[in-house]
Amino acid sequence: MSEDESVVNTRTGAGPEAAVAGGTVAESAHPRGPAPEAARPSLIRRLLRSRTTRAVTAAALAGALVGAGAVAWHTDTLPLFGPAPCWDSLGDSTMSELFGDRRTEVEEQTLRTDPQGDGLSFGQCRITSYRDDRARRQVTLKVHRLDGLRGTDGQRWPQEFLAAGMVPLGNGLPGMTSGSRGWLALPQSCTGRSEFSGPTVVDIGMGRADQDISSEYEREDRAALADALVEAANGVIRSFDCSGRYRAPHQLPAPVTWQDAEANAFCGIKGFALPAAYRKELRQTRVGGEGGPARVCEAGSSFREASLRLTTVVDPALTEIYSWDVLRSGAPVKGTTGYGRTGGNRAVFRAVCQTGPVVFVVEQLRGTGDGDFTLARDLLPDYAAAEAERIGCGPLKLTFPKG
Repeated sequence: MSEDESVVNTRTGAGPEAAVAGGTVAESAHPRGPAPEAARPSLIRRLLRSRTTRAVTAAALAGALVGAGAVAWHTDTLPLFGPAPCWDSLGDSTMSELFGDRRTEVEEQTLRTDPQGDGLSFGQCRITSYRDDRARRQVTLKVHRLDGLRGTDGQRWPQEFLAAGMVPLGNGLPGMTSGSRGWLALPQSCTGRSEFSGPTVVDIGMGRADQDISSEYEREDRAALADALVEAANGVIRSFDCSGRYRAPHQLPAPVTWQDAEANAFCGIKGFALPAAYRKELRQTRVGGEGGPARVCEAGSSFREASLRLTTVVDPALTEIYSWDVLRSGAPVKGTTGYGRTGGNRAVFRAVCQTGPVVFVVEQLRGTGDGDFTLARDLLPDYAAAEAERIGCGPLKLTFPKG
């Protein structure tokens, strides 16, 4: 299901470019970009949706934030008819899931493009909870368009948001979540998308990206982050003056756990055999994202020392964040269909499948026992061939240039 097909309760009224087909937002040939100013909900709806009303924390802080297009609120003060946190989106139950009954402070930027950021960033919202005067938990939501032209998001963003601990949101939602990170792509019929750019996403972060917690807390935090992510995305859609909303996520898959590696079906991929030279160091694997926008496998000598990440990105828009890598990063790689590059600790190949472009990424996160960084080049051909076969776009054969 596409990202636009998972939007429900759509209607016309967002401009002539937004069409309605079968009750969903239909993508047009010239999608309209987001409006620079938020469209305010009605007073009655704001009153009914508001978790609690809010006041500016202090004049000096408010002045500084307003100058940057932001406003800060205390959630324990009660002026009349205030909006919900983060673009009038996060409801009472979601705030309680995230922060319990602790006092919270919200710093929120108005959603508009950053003229110094090539139009990629729209703004962020940060919520901090306190017990007495001590900060206990902080959640940050960001709205931005993923870049592929300059390579800025092909490196840093996947480290946090395409990790093996993440699972699909499900219910047709184009995104993923874990106990500390999550992201959800906005409908392209609302935001548009230019060449060599990925989707516009709302992403959410809480604590360290690689934080290991028990499965019980993992389930609770994932559910809370997923609810907040969908509510925030719907708030952004309204703020961009687009119609429609995302459905709430269904029950998420079980938390991703580490398992003993299968040398002849490495990362659970039939036909992908790990070379004997690497089997001692890559004894444990975990695989996340099955059935979602990206499937990710991490491997290492133990669950605390991941040395390798293998990523297959099947969402066509998301593959664009690797545009720099497949065109300009390292030595060229040829294939039966597609093209790629390999260099240093990373190898990336873009294949052409029936469903559109698919990207295979091999990244070595740590040096092997002898300090070499040879995993990416050694594993890419067999990994890409086996994955292409698994997802139904094989056969695929990769070759490296001589010399």
